[in-house]
Amino acid sequence: MPDFTTYLLIAVILAALSIATIVGVVMGRSNTPGTDAALIKRFQSKLRVWWTMVAVFVIGSLTGRIGLVVLFAFVSFWGLREFISMTPTRRGDHRTLFWIFFVFTPMQYVLIGLGSQNYEFYTIVIPVYASLFIPARAAIAGDAKRFLERCAKIQYGLLICVYCLSHAPALLYLELVRTGGEKWDGSATNLLMFFVLIAQLSLTLERVWSRWIGSHVIAPDINGSRTWEGVLGSIMTTGVIAALLRWATPFFWWEALLMGVVVTIMASVGTLTMSAIKRDRGVTDTGTLVQGHAGVLDQIDNICFAAPIFYHVTRFFFTA
Repeated sequence: MPDFTTYLLIAVILAALSIATIVGVVMGRSNTPGTDAALIKRFQSKLRVWWTMVAVFVIGSLTGRIGLVVLFAFVSFWGLREFISMTPTRRGDHRTLFWIFFVFTPMQYVLIGLGSQNYEFYTIVIPVYASLFIPARAAIAGDAKRFLERCAKIQYGLLICVYCLSHAPALLYLELVRTGGEKWDGSATNLLMFFVLIAQLSLTLERVWSRWIGSHVIAPDINGSRTWEGVLGSIMTTGVIAALLRWATPFFWWEALLMGVVVTIMASVGTLTMSAIKRDRGVTDTGTLVQGHAGVLDQIDNICFAAPIFYHVTRFFFTA
């Protein structure tokens, strides 16, 4: 259940968003020469999405672990829907997709919700059993056209949108200790909020650094705005912010800093990878669930890539 630290962390997030919103309003009303109106509009649109995401996440946090697991299950379902929708499917895929959406996705989150004692199950069901089931079920449908491509797309979507993302709520069921074996008496909800906040901040800070000092684009044909300077700047600043928020985690300041660095690297890789997929499919955004902004998958691609790494590092070093 949420404790005082949880409410304090929520208050910090809301205060930061409020300040950013005020800045956005002031910038929008300013007529200063050289002001990029389009950039300000995107910034304000992003803030609206953040407010929506924070509101939903806070409500989920206050309902306890099951509420958060259900929330992430819904996000996984919608993210997978957007991923599959990026490329057309054939009639022979429909029954395979039924199993993916209505059997393997809920099964993964049911296993998560039953607790960490099911670790051996929820870490292998999708990468082993679902990966074997998908091509077998597709073959039974009798459609061989682009068979390998279709199976690979479904498998990868399930892996990223469901398997990887499910490791975020799995943090709620870890029995956490500090370095040295001392039991941590904080709420695991705080650790989940810390992870999500750091992952989202890393992407925002990368964009800020890239726009400010960025000159060496990482992959021009995939994303012309992502630079090495942006990634390095985000690694440094996100690491410092993570260290300052270590009071919400079982980490010492230097451990929180390192965790911030790891999350930033994985979040950046995840966003770049998803950009490559979108360029391959000829789309700009994965969806438009949130009016005026990109789809759900566009908002969580960084979390999807960072979640399993953060989970396994935490489980290996910070559980009894």
